[in-house]
Amino acid sequence: MSNPRNSATVIGRLTKDPAVFNNQDGSRKVAFTLMADHNYTDSQGNRGADAVPVEAFVRATTNGIGPFASIHKGDLVAVNLKLRQDRYTKNGVEVFELKAVVEDITFLEPRSVTQARVNERVAAAEAQNQALQTQPGPAAAPVAAAAAPQPAVASAVHSEELPFS
Repeated sequence: MSNPRNSATVIGRLTKDPAVFNNQDGSRKVAFTLMADHNYTDSQGNRGADAVPVEAFVRATTNGIGPFASIHKGDLVAVNLKLRQDRYTKNGVEVFELKAVVEDITFLEPRSVTQARVNERVAAAEAQNQALQTQPGPAAAPVAAAAAPQPAVASAVHSEELPFS
């Protein structure tokens, strides 16, 4: 990390699959939200959580989106991040935004657990799609096409490069 005074570690589960945005220079921005549990409980014994939006940048020279291709909704990860303040003018008003930028990511679950979670999601989506296709009527086909799962962004990260087995 570049500055130990401007760093944090957040441990949490992804709320949904990461969103990938391509930049003009060929680099990519990966955005996702982590749900981080509070370290205390309320008077009813419930433990709350905070949603922490984070973003990461992947260089243009990196194949795919690097280690971010291996994370999916529900995965437990630890991210080391730094805070960055963006300043720009929008509609004549100066805007200040505080961003949490990922510097490092650590996978906290075995690959078998995360892959089983992905397989369950795919099976549920396929079952839903199959059910929609068996419904009578002309409206079933367009709805079924919309319910199909989106393909993940391909990555050149090989299993031997990942920090877990």
